[in-house]
Amino acid sequence: EEKLAMAMSQRLRSQGVDPGLVAAILTQSRLRTKARDKFGEFADGMLFTPDGLEQATRLPVAARHAQRFVAAGITKVADLTCGIGADAMAFAGVGLKVLATDIDEATAAIATVNLRFFPESEVRLGDGLATNLAAEGVEGVWADPARRKGGARIFDPRAYEPPLDAVWALRSQVPAMGIKVGPGIPHAGLPDDAETQWVSLDGHVLEATLWFGPVAPAGPGRSVLVLTSQPDGGLASRELAPVTSDDDVEVGALGAYLFEPDGAVIRAGRVATAARELGARPVDATIACVTTDTLPAG
Repeated sequence: EEKLAMAMSQRLRSQGVDPGLVAAILTQSRLRTKARDKFGEFADGMLFTPDGLEQATRLPVAARHAQRFVAAGITKVADLTCGIGADAMAFAGVGLKVLATDIDEATAAIATVNLRFFPESEVRLGDGLATNLAAEGVEGVWADPARRKGGARIFDPRAYEPPLDAVWALRSQVPAMGIKVGPGIPHAGLPDDAETQWVSLDGHVLEATLWFGPVAPAGPGRSVLVLTSQPDGGLASRELAPVTSDDDVEVGALGAYLFEPDGAVIRAGRVATAARELGARPVDATIACVTTDTLPAG
């Protein structure tokens, strides 16, 4: 791949293409290759930024976000921090009208390109939090605050861009709201009226998302969504419904089999739930492993 990039660079330069443009072309080529893991064949028709690609939601997970709004009867969603437009693409792809905003001019331009095939979507340059949501006919809000700066992860929700408190305050205007946050977000301080769902795909914990109002029909608490790729290209899913308090942990002796729950289960603090469904028992109140005496069926 590196040799191909060098050959392309030399060919373009020999044709008189501006060196800055050559660098931009090679960057996009590299990012598109990397993006196929998240976007599949769609990546070949998209534009990216390094931070935007790193934070962008994988399309199968973005589709799950979109389904929540559709199931709630929402027809227009405002994506207040659209980045390169990954979630906005999923929303538009299921027929939702989308108003997408971003404060960075280059990022908003890239989102405009990525959403070019969806006439019911609009990208604006500006502060999404300042948008008059009622005047725009917005019925649902989505936000994915920036959790990276200069390539480094930001762990403090107050340091998100925009800060998490400023985003979820908008639920007084639009109750149907989803906010993507880092999976390491602490349980302490989570809003009492939110369903916080941890999501994993093929064993990799991808995100936690705060859902409010009509897009949290199961009510508040900590829930889990585990997605597993299937040979036919589809996804199998397993969910743990939200709970508002920790399950009782009944520790038992180490048996013949030891299991480590999916990372999303661990992050959500639902190890005891998984143990009960598996017919297992935790080996220790402070260790995220469960045990059985026999191999569970299936």
